[in-house]
Amino acid sequence: MRITRTARERERQRTFARLERLYREGRYEEVEAGAQALAATSWRDRFRPVARWERQARTLATGVAVAHGRGDEVLAELENLIAELEPVDADTHVLQLVVRANRTVVLIGQERHEEAEAESLDILRAVTRLAHLTPLLRLELRVLGNLGRALCGQARHEEAEEIARGNLPRADERSAVPLYAVLMRALNGQGRYEETLAVARRFAPPPQRADSGLVDLFTGAAQLGLGRLGEAEAAARRALTDCERQLHPAHPRTREVRDLLARVTGEHPFG
Repeated sequence: MRITRTARERERQRTFARLERLYREGRYEEVEAGAQALAATSWRDRFRPVARWERQARTLATGVAVAHGRGDEVLAELENLIAELEPVDADTHVLQLVVRANRTVVLIGQERHEEAEAESLDILRAVTRLAHLTPLLRLELRVLGNLGRALCGQARHEEAEEIARGNLPRADERSAVPLYAVLMRALNGQGRYEETLAVARRFAPPPQRADSGLVDLFTGAAQLGLGRLGEAEAAARRALTDCERQLHPAHPRTREVRDLLARVTGEHPFG
């Protein structure tokens, strides 16, 4: 029985590593299906190590759905998982914080910005308490990006800008993406459109499916603010093509890009 348990543990470890690699490659549909299958298999096994894989697989499956733009569909599952992940040790607590960060992204997409702000601040407090036990810089920076987006959603653009500028020096190439996005959104919100374009010119994020249309969205909004309608429309159409090709139709960014394009082309009054 000991050999069987060890073999199962190794197989699940290999499967999870493969799914994480596929996630980095942007193969969301395969990752979600594989994670769900792993969770279902683990659920039927009573061995304690397998329960850990089941939790991690569900976290990955729901996180991929959020990145793809299907957060509304998995919100109930996120909330169930948060409730089930009792923070009995550092690993479980960190996993719960990851799920809570994913849920925050859904709240922002639903324009529940005050709730997203409160949740982000609570996660950051928990990260501070856990920082002496395990490295959490990437999670912290991701949550700070969520906080900045929530503040922009409340028109608190100066605060969001401070968060982005204050934490970008700590971020590596990948962790910097949400902070740069917050910075561009905050600058546009303050009408500092030329500064947005300057940030966009020097910002070259590593290609990730989750970032589809991101730079063109903020570039197009800045060009619109400067009255350059032709350039704004071109950027908005590039962003829309990118989003429609790479993201789920329900992704909040796709909705935002369509709204920008409608404002550029005068399909409804500027707001």
